[in-house]
Amino acid sequence: MEEIAAADGGPVTVREMRPEDEAGVGRLFAACEDYFVAATGAPALPADVQSLYYALPEGADFEQKRLLVLCRGGDVVGLADLVDRFPEAGSCSVGVFLVAPGARRRGVGAGVARRLIGEAAGRGMRTVVATCPGTWEPGLGFLRSLGFEIGRPEETAGATVGNRTRHPGERDLRTARLELPDR
Repeated sequence: MEEIAAADGGPVTVREMRPEDEAGVGRLFAACEDYFVAATGAPALPADVQSLYYALPEGADFEQKRLLVLCRGGDVVGLADLVDRFPEAGSCSVGVFLVAPGARRRGVGAGVARRLIGEAAGRGMRTVVATCPGTWEPGLGFLRSLGFEIGRPEETAGATVGNRTRHPGERDLRTARLELPDR
């Protein structure tokens, strides 16, 4: 468990997701309907929380997957779904990085993302890859603020994008890449 100070001065605890976090992550998914509607055209379903545990791109092992929750007090205010050393040994892929609407634009996401990017660089990663719906400007702006370069739309359903398989309902999905400096 690690505490990170957000720009608004409040602490955010980042830790591995546990089974008892499912209800809090479910509430986070419901609160982040704007993201899910932009990504898939529909709100998240309760089963989407459980599918996080099993969603893994072809060629990756479960030991590479990390599900992290961002907590303030007893509330889950964010989630990061990461796969280390994917799609190449020097890469880290981000499937989902969500921050609850009430915690957005307060430095919570940026503080955690910068810390995770630094940790990835410390583990020898050279590239971080993320995905974002091309119509979801809050996510694209967030990625740009961290230095990611946003790619062209990925239009092929069933293709692996970032650390997950693109679903048929996802349109205009963008791949964002951040090249990390050599240490």
